[in-house]
Amino acid sequence: MNIKIQNSKFKIQNSKLAITGSKSETNRLLLLQALYPNITLENTSNSDDSEVMTKALQTNKQQATSNNQIDIHHAGTAMRFLTAYFAQKEGSEVVLTGSSRMQERPIEILVDALKQLGANIEYVNNYGFPPISIWGKKITKNKVNLSANISSQYISALLLVAPKLENGLELTLEGEITSIPYIKMTLALLNEIGVETSFIENKISVSPKFVIRNFKFVIESDWSSASYFYSIIALSEIGTQITLSSYKKNSLQGDSALVEIYKDFGVDTIFNSNKTISISKTNQHNLQLTTYNLNNAPDIAQTIAVTCFGLGVACHLTGLHTLKIKETDRLEALKTELTKLGAQISVTNDSLTLDPSSKINSDIKIATYQDHRMAMAFAPLAVKTNIIIEDAEVVSKSFPSFWSDLKSIGFQIME
Repeated sequence: MNIKIQNSKFKIQNSKLAITGSKSETNRLLLLQALYPNITLENTSNSDDSEVMTKALQTNKQQATSNNQIDIHHAGTAMRFLTAYFAQKEGSEVVLTGSSRMQERPIEILVDALKQLGANIEYVNNYGFPPISIWGKKITKNKVNLSANISSQYISALLLVAPKLENGLELTLEGEITSIPYIKMTLALLNEIGVETSFIENKISVSPKFVIRNFKFVIESDWSSASYFYSIIALSEIGTQITLSSYKKNSLQGDSALVEIYKDFGVDTIFNSNKTISISKTNQHNLQLTTYNLNNAPDIAQTIAVTCFGLGVACHLTGLHTLKIKETDRLEALKTELTKLGAQISVTNDSLTLDPSSKINSDIKIATYQDHRMAMAFAPLAVKTNIIIEDAEVVSKSFPSFWSDLKSIGFQIME
């Protein structure tokens, strides 16, 4: 499904939206709930990824086919978390597979780490990539080393199952650590249910914990999803405002960094007592070049790059090496689609540099590459010009109500 968004010059005032729970928190907590069934969850994400996690964790017998196959489609988080989960689930026999793109996304680092701990995992087709066969077993080894600059999801997958391992886990990270906030999120959630952890320099330890008391989590809304509305506000007139729920000032999510980043674009955030945030355009930016290291928040890189282009601001974004192994190679995808709009842009393996622009080409078709964030990051440009988003349904991966929410605040969307 392609959609066209008409140039939507409007002034949002007193608009309110409820944003679904954080996908990052939800998927971590779904796995913890599978390990400790007396955990209850509220405000879970309604994303495809979280639905996939829920179904896969119900029981592998219900979700598997006759050959014990579980298809997680495009859900990279689910692939990584479920690999660790089923590896330690004694007696389980599953094959984890996914979409054609998922079968191109590496899993070797996590599989090797689990094998160091004694797990029984084999590749079905291509070495280092899904699908993978897993025979769950009791894991007694507790020491493993990993390169520190890998996706934090590999690390979190190990940490989440660590308290159910007989001897816990001692994980040593070698080099400079990527996406520390996501690792800290995982450890904070473990701490909340009573698991003892430590994170000193490059060593993380998790103590075993086989039983926990009843525990209820109310999941914070997703900051990555909020980023698209920050972009809309940044591209709009002074005085434009929108209220989003439910957010907290001391968030565990690394993408909450956008609160400070978007101040540079004239966007202010007020945290209200009812767990809503009011974001508003209070002044014009006076930027010529802005530089951000997004090592701790790579998922908002696309939104920031598109915002800068829409404002005619040059930017240099670094810390982006994990974007090459996401749903698509996001750096190359950004380069291709922004160039179609008239941008001068260059990328490396871990950075993006955008020159200032004075014009935005109109009625351009934006390819989404089966990547939800490509669709949503480019949509705010409708504040400036007509734009067409191809395969717009991909937003269901993390934000199923995205297009209806845009309509509710005045975007003119035609299918």
